[in-house]
Formats: sequence, C-alpha cells, structure tokens
Amino acid sequence: MQTVPVMCNFVPVILFGRHQGTTMRIGLTTAALTLIPTAAFAHPGIGDAHGFVAGFAHPLGGLDHILAMVTVGIFAWQLGGRALWLVPATFVLAMAAGGALGMAGVPVPFVELGIAISVIVLGAIVAFARKAPVAIAVGIVGLFAIFHGHAHGTEMPLDATGGAYAAGFMLATALLHVAGIALGFAIGRIAHGRAAYQLGGSLVALAGVAILTHVI
Repeated sequence: MQTVPVMCNFVPVILFGRHQGTTMRIGLTTAALTLIPTAAFAHPGIGDAHGFVAGFAHPLGGLDHILAMVTVGIFAWQLGGRALWLVPATFVLAMAAGGALGMAGVPVPFVELGIAISVIVLGAIVAFARKAPVAIAVGIVGLFAIFHGHAHGTEMPLDATGGAYAAGFMLATALLHVAGIALGFAIGRIAHGRAAYQLGGSLVALAGVAILTHVI
C-alpha cells in the first residue's frame, strides 16, 4: 500500500517535464520564426531588389516625369533616322549622371523649374514638329535629363542601394521612351497625324505650365 503513493508522485514530475519540453519547443519555434524575416531582409539581395523596385517606380509616380519621357520618345520618332535611338539613349545616360549627382548630394540649381520647363519645351517641340538637327535635339534632351535624374537621385530611399536604384529608374525611363516612340508611330499612321501631334504636344505643354504654376 505504501508503494502506490510513491509511484503516483512520479506523475506530476513526468507531466511537469513534458510541459517544460513543450514550452521550450514552442519558445524556440517562435524565436526562429521571429528571426527568419530579419535574416531575410538583411540579405544583400533583398536590399538590391528593394532599390530596383523603388527606382523603377519613381519615374512612374510623377506626371512631370511621365509626360517628359513619353514626349522624348515622340520627338525621337518625329526626327527619325539615328535620332530614333540616339535621343532616348542620350536622355537615359544624362539622367543617370544627374542621378549620380543627386545621390552624392551635389546640388543642381532650379531642378523643379527645369523639370517643369522640360515638359513645356518638349510639348511645344512636338506640337510644332520642329525638325531640329540631331546635335541640338541631343543637347536639349540631355540638359533636361540632368534635372530629372537629379530629382530621382535625391529622393532615393536610405535603405536602397545606388546601383540597383539607378538601374530601376533607367529601365522605367527607357520603357517610357519606347511607349512614346510607339505613340508617335500610331499618331503618324492616322489620317490627320500633323493635327494630332499639334493637339497632343499642346496639351503636354499646357500640362507643363500647370505643373510650373502648381495648379497640378
């Protein structure tokens, strides 16, 4: 009769041991699940991906950038020949240089003014269908691209890597140029292409004035 209580005394000990083991396993599992996201986001690849996405989204998040870059594509289509690739390529490369200045904290005066004026001037060029020499066209878009690039660079997120961020906004810009070239081709195919260029370019220029005066 004395042995029964002794054996029963082991039951709480066993249950307590199992409870401790279960609690420990739950604690370790919770800690592991907590640390996994932290380790993942600390991986350099995640930082590069974040920088690329942020850079890609930046030109697409501003009406001024979209209008200017699409209009550059239309302008390149109007000029034709080697300007079809040279004008957009110049814009992308000059924009990258401006972006590097912005990332480095090098000031460029009148950036916002330059961006707004770029929309006005490019819209007016398309509206009047001016057949400017390629050298002048390259100089105009290259100058405006520096302002756009500097704006991209100064607004780079702190946790983004510069190379990935620049690759993102360069790709987005190139795609907007391609969209402009396609739009220019489509406008040229319609019956009254000249009138459509005039209307579209005028609307872009008016939008630039609205941006300049902070109406939009």
